[in-house]
Amino acid sequence: MSTDSGTPGTLTRPDGATIAYHAVRGRLPTVVFFGGFRSDMTGTKAMALDAWARRTGQGFVRFDYFAHGQSSGDFRDATIGRWLDDSLAVVDTLTEGPLVLIGSSMGGWLSLLVARQRPQRVAGWIGIAAAPDFTEDLMLQNLSREARAKLQADGELRRPSRYSDEPDIVTWRLIEEGRKHLVLRTPLRIDAPVHLFHGLKDPDVPWELSQRLLHHIESPDVAATFTRDGDHRLSTPPDLDRLLAVVEGMCRAADQPPPARMARRPSR
Repeated sequence: MSTDSGTPGTLTRPDGATIAYHAVRGRLPTVVFFGGFRSDMTGTKAMALDAWARRTGQGFVRFDYFAHGQSSGDFRDATIGRWLDDSLAVVDTLTEGPLVLIGSSMGGWLSLLVARQRPQRVAGWIGIAAAPDFTEDLMLQNLSREARAKLQADGELRRPSRYSDEPDIVTWRLIEEGRKHLVLRTPLRIDAPVHLFHGLKDPDVPWELSQRLLHHIESPDVAATFTRDGDHRLSTPPDLDRLLAVVEGMCRAADQPPPARMARRPSR
């Protein structure tokens, strides 16, 4: 397991693909960060969490999805299901015990899927501009009729990216396969604290999606922070301070033993 901030560890998948990761050994719960579409584990939020974990002694894992960052793979072969399988492999192989899952943008969707498949391990879930079901509700819905026809006919579509000189590649396979993993069409329960962060000036994922999640997730403790001037990344120093405060609170709560139940007096 990699425990330094230099060379990443490598998790080899059954098909030979490799998933790059960094893991900080520390106390439980382990915090796991899920990045966004075409992002990687060296982004501002991931690195801020890594520094915090090393400073405080908290367990922490960040990783690159298939065809992202330092992991192997052709983006054209990527699907939500593939990224979910790799995410589960990271969680199952590199961590033990309770988890606080943090998902940014697309990572919000993938971390919700992980929470749904490993419910007993979730001690908290945090969404940062979370984008569940984005292939259907954002990508597809925002395409013109002509662009959608081209995507179906050619199998892929290139679109300018706000965050890279390289265009985003959207494949029809990504859209179709994503329909198997939608989370906003069926009940979604998380038996742990939930906190949503979203910027009201997010140009990529409408803040209303977090509002929808706020009402859709069934949880004993759901809260949200909407930042008036916040963008999609939410990576300014105040944004990071707010995030770390919530993460610390979830970790402290998960580290406490459950309150003892009062013995019931026998009825007279």
